[in-house]
Amino acid sequence: MPLTARRAKPAVPIGGGYRLIDVPMSNCINSGIKKIYVMTQFNSRTLNRHLKNAYDLTSQPGSNGFCEVLSAFQAPETKTMKGKGWFIGTADAVRKFSWKIQVDPMCALVDDVLILAGDHLYRMDYMEFVEHHRARRADITVAAIPVEESKASALGLMRCDEDGRVTAFVEKPKGDKLKAWKVKESTYAALGADDPTVVEEKPFLASMGIYVFKKDLLLKLLREDMPLATDFGSEVLPEALESHNIHAYLFNDYWEDIGTIKSFFKANLALAKRDPRFDFYHGMNKRTGKAAPIYTRSRTLTPALVAGGEFHESILAKGTLVEEGCVVQGSVVGVRSHLEPGVFLKDVLMIGADFYEERDLREEVRAEGKVPLGIGQNTVIENAIIDKNVRIGRNCVLTNERKVQKLKKPEAGYYIDDGIIVFMPGAIVPDGTVI
Repeated sequence: MPLTARRAKPAVPIGGGYRLIDVPMSNCINSGIKKIYVMTQFNSRTLNRHLKNAYDLTSQPGSNGFCEVLSAFQAPETKTMKGKGWFIGTADAVRKFSWKIQVDPMCALVDDVLILAGDHLYRMDYMEFVEHHRARRADITVAAIPVEESKASALGLMRCDEDGRVTAFVEKPKGDKLKAWKVKESTYAALGADDPTVVEEKPFLASMGIYVFKKDLLLKLLREDMPLATDFGSEVLPEALESHNIHAYLFNDYWEDIGTIKSFFKANLALAKRDPRFDFYHGMNKRTGKAAPIYTRSRTLTPALVAGGEFHESILAKGTLVEEGCVVQGSVVGVRSHLEPGVFLKDVLMIGADFYEERDLREEVRAEGKVPLGIGQNTVIENAIIDKNVRIGRNCVLTNERKVQKLKKPEAGYYIDDGIIVFMPGAIVPDGTVI
């Protein structure tokens, strides 16, 4: 909740200078898919602005691509709709804009519709996914990933036969019910798994929440067969199993569902490792032989300026100013961040700032008894997320030494979730604060 109080989840910054939405958008571009609708609803201002500034797919001569934002709206004709025009689930969102897919001239020759989520971290060639769907003459294809037991109970699981056809779905099973959903080795082999240990280490097959539908079937399911269904995973797909050919597409690579503060935090810190399983810089599309980086909005910022200190497995984003004597370990320091002398950061995600405070202004702010933007001199921070435009004073110790797991202190500008201190956007932490 703290990170999404003022922004949609796909707009949450990640990796020092990106946003979560950049992952599926870049995967689309790198896969040659350039006809993209993005459906938005709550807290969508930041997301809409980012998409507008980062993804103009119509700018190249002869391009027939587009990235169009479709925001939920209320109008006289929506008053009788379920939800009165607002989206009340993934399937409901697609249904309410299904007319775009049907009548937009840019979609006239489209046979299949790819449905994606905006809050996952992974790199995939979507055209391989689509080609798999077409080769098996599937009506619907679901991207599936092998997972270990510790993660399986939080995800939707599926069973497949030895032809790769999905035979059953279940949402987040627990206990004995979970154990009954273990996948056979022959099923993984039929889906193309080339690692014999996968069935032992990851014996459950989870839906990634991304799908390919035949366009005409998608429209029929949402408008005629299931006009009240609101969710693909729990309603549309299980009901469609009885009468349609649904296949699984195995994705046996890095994938992270950024669904909790802890998973988001760990995924960010993992980006700073020496040899990360996922990074934003290196990537190759095996099908095309071309580079497949993760794109984002272009910023006119100076490189990071470091006056001195120690740095270990950390990311410093553009526009960062680090003064002498700082120690930064296993951390991500976002755009326009300012660390005063002697700051110590360990396992910290600092999202950064929207603006700079020049030296003279910082001195004026300090003279008025206020706290300048960034992190003050000799402050120690561990195991924390620092959202945008936060002001942290001098000589603070923010380490959650008592190992508190849950705490809400919005009046003080922070929460604790799973032991991680989360500072809210614009929070002010006075000099000498201890948490």
